[in-house]
Formats: sequence, C-alpha cells, structure tokens
Amino acid sequence: MEIQTLGPALGALIHGIDLTRPITDPQQSALHAALLRHQVLFFENQPITPGQQRDLAARFGALHIHPVYRNVPEVPEIIVLDTDDDNPPDNDNWHTDITFTETPAQAAILSAQQLPPAGGDTLWASSSAAYEALSAPYRHMLEGLHAEHDFLKSFPAWRFARTPEERVRWEAARDRHRPVLHPVVRTHPETGRQALFVNEGFTTRIVELGASESDAVLRQLFAHMARPEFVVRWRWKRHDLAFWDNRITQHYACANYLPHRRVMHRATVLGDRPFHRAGSGQSGDSGRLHA
Repeated sequence: MEIQTLGPALGALIHGIDLTRPITDPQQSALHAALLRHQVLFFENQPITPGQQRDLAARFGALHIHPVYRNVPEVPEIIVLDTDDDNPPDNDNWHTDITFTETPAQAAILSAQQLPPAGGDTLWASSSAAYEALSAPYRHMLEGLHAEHDFLKSFPAWRFARTPEERVRWEAARDRHRPVLHPVVRTHPETGRQALFVNEGFTTRIVELGASESDAVLRQLFAHMARPEFVVRWRWKRHDLAFWDNRITQHYACANYLPHRRVMHRATVLGDRPFHRAGSGQSGDSGRLHA
C-alpha cells in the first residue's frame, strides 16, 4: 500500500489496495494509522457494492442507520445521497456528520456511484489545523465553551416531511434527537490533538455566550475553518471512495451540477462522546441539552 500526500493540512491518495475484497488485519491497521495522520483518505477505481462497503466500514466500528435519509433497502447501513433537479442537494454547507447525536460519527466512507458530467466535487477541511492557526488568547477563550447542535437545523419539516409517510418518520427522528451540547474545542480520543467542533450544518449557538456574541463567534469560526489553507478538494470519478475522520474534519459537497444527477453511497461509523481535555484533566463533556 502506497500513500501519496495531497496537502499539508490533510488528505492522502492511497494506492495498492483492493477494497472490494475483505481487508486483512494488517491492512486495517495501516488504513487506521493513515487516517489518523491524514484525516481523509481517497481511493480510485473501487467498484464496491453496498454490502462490501458496509463490511469495510464495520471493520472500524458499529454502523449508524440514518433517521431520515433514504438507504439501500437490503443494506440499511448504507445511505443513498441521490440528488438532481427534482431532489436538490441539502449538503452544500460545511458540516460534520451527525453531530446532532450525543455520540457523533467517528468516521465515514463515501462511494461515488453516478456522477454529473462536471461539478459535484467534495471539499474537506481540517478542524485541527484551523484550531491550531488561532491565536493563543482566542484558543484559551474557546476552551470550556459548549455549543448546541440541533437536528432541525439541517433536517427541517418542509424538506423532510412532505408526505404523510415522511412526516411519521421525521417526527420520530425529531423526538429521538433533541438538541445536544458538545465542547467547542474537542480533543481527539486517539491522538490527543485539539480541534474545533462546531459546524454550519448543525451548530446553532454557544450556550455560555449571549446571542449576539454567540452569533459573532460562530460566524468567525465558520469562515475561519473554511480557509483554503485547511482544505483539500476531491474531483470525483465513478467508483472513487473517500474515508474520513469525522472527529477532526468537516466537509462540503458542491451543488454546481444541476440539473444533472449525482448518486453517492455513505456508510457511517459510530463514535464516542466528544470531550475536551486541557492538560492532564478532562472537562467539557458533551451532554443532552435540558435548558
């Protein structure tokens, strides 16, 4: 297996591995180490089936079944992101997957099934590189703060409850996913690296700040995290595959291909409860929002 670094902040292209076949324990360990180092890995020419994608993702942890996105009927762990003029994309913002849960995803694997003639690229940004680029006083101010993450910010009723059947599913998802709190600065549980843990897709406010202060800080952080210095861009080809560390990155799917169709399959690996560890102590645990 060969690793080609794509950018100083994140990103690597992996050669010499066939992901349509079950990976071995040494391959699993090598991929895990590469993921921790490069944050997002890309693979070309991997015509993986939904079952193979599920089995690959399951080597890295238990899998999430999305509460509202459509999935492959016989493989419910694989969600189908099928967008065109009749179903415009909703992921053309900077987001980190399922941070509306108490234990957001640790990783995800995305497979390109059908692509438009041009456009539809995905960008990933390193939340750790963004954090490290902040001034020391600003980093100190952010430590110990908590942000609210809300399912409804990205999954409103007008978009995901348009039919009676969708309404039943959406209401059940809404009731299961009340707003939760996560630390604004997250410690990576394996590397100890600090990263910003707010995103446009789900973060609504910083609870320790007043409304105007929270809005100002979040606007600044969202803009800062999207700076080109922290970003890698992938131009998809059919059967490309991306594997990213969701704990320390965010991503953005470009919606510049309509009216053409784009179909992607995603497997999502469940993670643990985010925390912030300063020095030798641990503080800032996540939790459900009660107030």
